[in-house]
Amino acid sequence: MVKKSCKGLAVELFRNTNIDFLGKKWYFLAFSLIFSVAGICSMLFWHHIPLGVEFRGGTLVYVKFAQTPELDHIRQELNQAGLHDPRIQRFGPTSDNEVLVDLGMQETSEAALDQGKNTIVRALEPQSAPGKQDLNNTGEASLQAYLMQKDPMHLGTDAEQRYTAMARQIDDFRNKQRGGILTSIDDLRGVAPAEVLSSLQQDFFTSDFVVRNVEIVGPQVGSQLRHQAVMASLYSLGGMLVYLWFRFEMIYGVGAVVACLHDSIITIGFFSLLDKEISLTVIAAILTLIGYSMNDTIVVFDRIRENLKLLRREPLADIVNKSINQTLSRTILTSGLTFLTVLSLYVFGGEVLRGFSLALVIGILIGTYSSIAVAAPMLVAYQDWRARKAGQAVAERLSAPRNKSQNKVKVKA
Repeated sequence: MVKKSCKGLAVELFRNTNIDFLGKKWYFLAFSLIFSVAGICSMLFWHHIPLGVEFRGGTLVYVKFAQTPELDHIRQELNQAGLHDPRIQRFGPTSDNEVLVDLGMQETSEAALDQGKNTIVRALEPQSAPGKQDLNNTGEASLQAYLMQKDPMHLGTDAEQRYTAMARQIDDFRNKQRGGILTSIDDLRGVAPAEVLSSLQQDFFTSDFVVRNVEIVGPQVGSQLRHQAVMASLYSLGGMLVYLWFRFEMIYGVGAVVACLHDSIITIGFFSLLDKEISLTVIAAILTLIGYSMNDTIVVFDRIRENLKLLRREPLADIVNKSINQTLSRTILTSGLTFLTVLSLYVFGGEVLRGFSLALVIGILIGTYSSIAVAAPMLVAYQDWRARKAGQAVAERLSAPRNKSQNKVKVKA
């Protein structure tokens, strides 16, 4: 009987590649400098760092429209209402017709929630119905109070219970059946009695938008979150530096940390150049990328360390090139599959995950690039510098004049 041993099959895209990566180090350096300098200039002089409301504080108002919203028209109406330079962007799927308005208001009281909503309503509601209320932006409690005051059904002592249930029924129908927006008060036929509809038609109208939600982040909370985000990034880089110091050598840790800093600067620079807000989810993505890039760099460094033991007589640059080529198939497979995943997340994930997925898309590409084009050449450059320094020290010792005591010749008496 013959036994056959089955070993795991490894998927390999490239075999016996011999690309001179270190020979192209100046091209890599130029590429990194161009994008790093462009990002830093944007952060310093152009768009600066576009912090989200979580870090700078402010008021966010989520508005849904009956038709496809025109952002320029909305911005013009808000400017006419005294809200200058508001941040307006689409939110959620395009079919939802929702926009997110950043008012920049920094009040933290409960009254600021109603203030943010009322500011948007006053700016966007039409002026063709003076003295009437907007039914789409009237809450359940306000509607109940109106019905109690008017008492269109003349219920008497049973009014509170009946009108409370009726206001809740109208609010549920509007939000669940009509997506928060009624095209006209006639949409409530069959939901509310005729007497109630007649009363509503006298005192209400229906606009083409509804304020769905209002969120407020205070400036003190934003400052704390900024500090925590910076410290989390620094702690993660410091911990990785110490780990690589003990596992390899100090220069390995420094090279990997410099590569991660390079990735973070370019990623944040891209957000600044594109004027995309950096939110908490983006910070989470950057921390994820630091770990991903570090893992990719460790794979290359580990192969370099193995080859240093096997190829003692070869130059370090050749060993590093060979190590990168040996891990190239693994790098492209893992990074390529990860990139396709985050690209799908960016395309199909919606507006809520857009910043997170964009940071991952940029970071996966830059992180894979930096493991080959930044960390490895930095290791070789340091070793070459140390070798030249050691050679200069030896040359100086050999060329130094001897002491007079060494030049004395002993003469026998």
